[in-house]
Amino acid sequence: MSTSEDTPSSAEHRPEGSDYVSDRDFVDFPLSRELIQGIHEHGYRTATPIQAATIEPALAGRDLLARAKTGTGKTAAFAIPTIELVTPGQDHPQALILAPTRELAQQIDAEIQALTKYKKVRSAVLVGGLAMGPQEKALREGVEIIVGTPGRVLDHERRGNLDLSRVRIACLDEADEMVSMGFYEDVTKLLSHTAKDRQVLLFSATISRETARLVRQFLKEPENIILSTDADGVEGITHYAYEAPSGMHKARALLYVIDVEDPDAAIIFCNTREDTNTIASFLDRQGLDVQLISGELPQSRRSAVMKRVKAGEVRFLVATDVAARGIDIEDLTHVFNYSLPQDPTVYMHRIGRTGRIGREGRAVSLLSGTDMSTRRSLENVHKVVFTEIPFPDENTATKKRVDRQARQIRGAMGSMVFESYLPTARALLERDDGEILIATALKAFFTWDRQRKAAMVDIAPDDSSPSTDEPARSRSRTAKEPKGRSKSKRSDSKKSSAKSRSGRDRGRDRDPKPQTIAGESFEDLLEVDAGSSKPKEAKKPKKAKKAKKAKTDDSMDLDALLTME
Repeated sequence: MSTSEDTPSSAEHRPEGSDYVSDRDFVDFPLSRELIQGIHEHGYRTATPIQAATIEPALAGRDLLARAKTGTGKTAAFAIPTIELVTPGQDHPQALILAPTRELAQQIDAEIQALTKYKKVRSAVLVGGLAMGPQEKALREGVEIIVGTPGRVLDHERRGNLDLSRVRIACLDEADEMVSMGFYEDVTKLLSHTAKDRQVLLFSATISRETARLVRQFLKEPENIILSTDADGVEGITHYAYEAPSGMHKARALLYVIDVEDPDAAIIFCNTREDTNTIASFLDRQGLDVQLISGELPQSRRSAVMKRVKAGEVRFLVATDVAARGIDIEDLTHVFNYSLPQDPTVYMHRIGRTGRIGREGRAVSLLSGTDMSTRRSLENVHKVVFTEIPFPDENTATKKRVDRQARQIRGAMGSMVFESYLPTARALLERDDGEILIATALKAFFTWDRQRKAAMVDIAPDDSSPSTDEPARSRSRTAKEPKGRSKSKRSDSKKSSAKSRSGRDRGRDRDPKPQTIAGESFEDLLEVDAGSSKPKEAKKPKKAKKAKKAKTDDSMDLDALLTME
């Protein structure tokens, strides 16, 4: 989609390619003047092919089965006709939009809010992890459109907060992902509670066997619109592969690759929560602007992380596949795969986070022996062509890193007065402990610089994104509790509640197997490189024991990794 300016500026992005450009302007569709005004003000003027193919059939009341690649404008394709079809001012919901993840549901609602700026259409987003009170209040005040995850929408219905019997438009976004995450029963239950003559709009990048069952059960003579699928590949994205050295910990290998690639903004995908904790903590201690997002973080913190990422204040987002669907980040230049997913289609969803709406993107994978099977499937089935890049040597990576950090220091200098410290700097270089003192000063600087940048986005400390090693510290505190200590009723209640849930509103990031270690121990990973200034005799015996355990049981002991920094 192009922006609303008729004459593009030099910085304006004009999409190109068959998946992103059609010959239809939004004024060509039978839409109300208020909606057209909202569309234009939101920056849309030319429809993408999926929008051009679906808006008019949807406005005519047809059921749709629409398939298009990730990042081709599917959200607006169902949001625009849904907004136009509902009647403002009614005291009951008329449209239900379901999404597999909280972030995607919130993103859809934000799109609707922008498009309805000049129409009196109200929407409410119902997702897990947030307080029920504000959602209940929105439902009492009345909304025309409900957007949510299946589990939370069902919870509101069970509590009597929501009556779906007069819902006449049901939209399923990323339907295949919803059913693969275990939502099939919830989705069918919700659809069966809507009006019998409902219209169903089903959008997805692919169609699985379970999704086909949904189509047969709930769609009436649907118009089947297949423009492209993620299996066809995504235009504008190039695929690169680095082979991780067998004698180096993979986290350090990733750092070398990042140093060489030097992305403007990137998502680093991991297969497990444990890997996200390890990678985010390690990169954070190398001075990178990094935050993590996974299913174990509370929703308020996940939202705070995404707010900072979308504001451009966080350069690296480390994520499990909970972030692989629906998250749209402007100008994301890179997607890194710390490991390839077991399911090749997940790889296609991951890389779809870059190269959005015709932009160019770079997918970089750090490969080890366990990734070979997925790579063969991607090459043979999905026709992905990997360009192999030699793994950078230490000197190359270090030079790139030093150049980056020097730019960061220069960028923060401003009008800072530092001349009086030059004699101290020269003297420190001559001291035996000079490297230690300079390294400590650099650590303090990069910590300050991150805090300075966080303050610039005006996020209160309680709402700011969590420390990258907070999940690990939380688990550590739990593990160190005396066995005989009784837990509070509130804790027991939370534990019971968690067990009773059937997996609703969770991402597909529950794989218990962390990335295995290659070569270095976790303590070695955070040791200063060759010429370490941290005396080994300063290590406590207890820490040495932890390192030994990390090597023998091949588990990611995050405490051991972090304590030796």
